[in-house]
Amino acid sequence: MKKTVTCFISLILSIQFIAAQGIKSYSTAQAHSHNDYEHARPFEDAYEQQFGSIEADIFLVNDTLFVAHNLKDIRPNRTLAALYLLPILQKTEQNNGHIYSQDNVPLQLLIDLKTEGEPTLAALIKLLEPHKDILAPAGSVKVVVSGNVPDPSLFEQYPGFIYFDGRPEKAYTPAQMARIGLISQAFQQYSKWNGEGPIPEKDKKKIQKMISGVHDLGKKVRIWATPDNINAWKTMMALGVDYLNTDKVRELGDYLRTAPR
Repeated sequence: MKKTVTCFISLILSIQFIAAQGIKSYSTAQAHSHNDYEHARPFEDAYEQQFGSIEADIFLVNDTLFVAHNLKDIRPNRTLAALYLLPILQKTEQNNGHIYSQDNVPLQLLIDLKTEGEPTLAALIKLLEPHKDILAPAGSVKVVVSGNVPDPSLFEQYPGFIYFDGRPEKAYTPAQMARIGLISQAFQQYSKWNGEGPIPEKDKKKIQKMISGVHDLGKKVRIWATPDNINAWKTMMALGVDYLNTDKVRELGDYLRTAPR
């Protein structure tokens, strides 16, 4: 009984915190499918929910880019081309050059380079170059490269359709910042909160300071490895995180469409 009362009080405090912050309007356009390739239907599940961001880890093996979490998970048919590029091309053709039927809804494709950066990025560019007309800044699909990214001093050497995932603690020149498509950091850098009850005040302030600094630069924020439940999603929205990180694609999609505002 005591435990139930404690949980209820924690929930009330969390709701009060969220109400006090004032949550801006979120939709699935602000949802990020973390390690999307691990779902039963890579790309399709998140696309059907109209997620605004999808993540794929890639490994370069014998000139082919495979999508997997580890080298041991690589399978011949699970390539970046087959699981992501081909369906993206099909959708943009169906939608008259736009990734979604609504021409003002873009898609961010976050590609995490797991093998050596320079050759893996070169292979990625070779794969994408013939389709650069559908990629930002010209098109509605924004490719942001994370993981083994090149030194920022080398950003300008890469085609304009390649953006990079930055870090909030790094300083970038204006030219380098122009090539930053997103700024990300691990949740554990700021908090050990488990998603139950209200987030500790000191942790909240650290996250808010980081987000405010990134927004002052005109960039969007993703925090990875956040707790993945309704209370955590509400808290991240209250804090102003731009992309809600989740492994629960359908659950977050359903919540964002039906949650009261």
